[in-house]
Amino acid sequence: MTETQKNPLAESFNALSLIRFAFPSMVMMLFMGLYTIVDTIFVARFVNTNALSSINIVCPVINLIVGLGTMLATGGSAVVAKKMGNGNIREARSNFTLIVVAGAVIGLLITAAGLVFLDEIIWGLGASEILFPYCRDYLTIQLIFATFNMMQVLYQNLFVTAGKPTLGLALAVLAGISNIVFDYVFIVLLQMGIKGAAIGTGIGYMIPTIIGTIFFLMKRSELHFCKPDMDASVLLKSCSNGVSELVSQCSTAVTTFLFNVTMMKLLGEDGVAAITVIIYSQFLLTTLYIGFSMGTAPVVSYNYGSGNVKQLKKTVRICFSFIAWISIFVFLFSLLGGESIAKIFAENNRNVFEITKNGFVIFSFSFLFSGCNIFSSALFTALSNGKASATISFLRTFGFITVFLLALPKFLKVTGVWLAVPLAELLTLMLTVYLIEPYFSMGIRFKKNIG
Repeated sequence: MTETQKNPLAESFNALSLIRFAFPSMVMMLFMGLYTIVDTIFVARFVNTNALSSINIVCPVINLIVGLGTMLATGGSAVVAKKMGNGNIREARSNFTLIVVAGAVIGLLITAAGLVFLDEIIWGLGASEILFPYCRDYLTIQLIFATFNMMQVLYQNLFVTAGKPTLGLALAVLAGISNIVFDYVFIVLLQMGIKGAAIGTGIGYMIPTIIGTIFFLMKRSELHFCKPDMDASVLLKSCSNGVSELVSQCSTAVTTFLFNVTMMKLLGEDGVAAITVIIYSQFLLTTLYIGFSMGTAPVVSYNYGSGNVKQLKKTVRICFSFIAWISIFVFLFSLLGGESIAKIFAENNRNVFEITKNGFVIFSFSFLFSGCNIFSSALFTALSNGKASATISFLRTFGFITVFLLALPKFLKVTGVWLAVPLAELLTLMLTVYLIEPYFSMGIRFKKNIG
């Protein structure tokens, strides 16, 4: 049997088989979103809403860690999948190993630097005197687990590239369930407060990291660890390919900071708690887009590398159709279920509940546009067009949203805060359509780039 025949990415996918292939990644991301949001639910209900606000204050640091991991993971996945498509299996393994080692080293550096400058980071992120102790407790533990966070992000993407998306799903489910259990034990039973939430999340990072490392060491898939060639160009290519993912996370970090500062000025700590609920709910609801994009990107890269233009275009069309249906579903779920979501978090704080409920009515419209933007960014990364991917990510998560967030609240107050994201996604979608259209005009760009 040839390498191509053995590789699951070489299948001639139709709509059903492509969705089936991406489904484990979608469920995996959904569970990631759930066990991320579980922390905030436990903290809001069993600690207090000030502790909830503090999680969002230090969230930009977590965004940076995830951004660096996702940059290496998605960019590296495109590099590795393309070489597998070209039949360069040994080189693909070497590149894969080098990327994982680089992720571990970066995680350790983040831990060291973060702990040294911990207080300065927290004050710089806009913590108030009330929120500072909560921020310090939570961020300290998150920094200790930074390497595990990096590694689990890498493995989530690379399991798909290795043709083992179901294993990634199983580990994500296991990590999510473990996090819920440990949150209950540490926060409710042991009364450890926000420290317990951070430790529970850290253990959730460790599970896929440890098991993933063992799996790739055992060489049970075509893609596994080997002695890597120390080729800096591979890391540079991975970073340039995946830079849009870093841009997205760093932009999210900055906009989260702006959201926090703006809401602190308008409504105080309760305003920050409300925006925390909205932001974390947004992350949960967009996991379907992210998971589908993650699951299908290696298929796009493989067909791009093998020169199969017909299958490549067919795959992309299926993806956009599926994203359109999911977008409608997520929008309706958010619009109709916003009040229930607000109640889950803020049942004990009427003011936070009212602010959050009103925010969902406007914010929900962002989900109609964000799915296409998220997938398009991943698509361009898979096609090794980092510039287009970065442009989309930058504008939807930073460029447009920052302009609206700085301008609209001056005239519309809190309503301007809620409008910033939907308007940013809508304008980005217009640009996305402009960038993608030429790829489907007679397939000219596909043929030119592949050839």
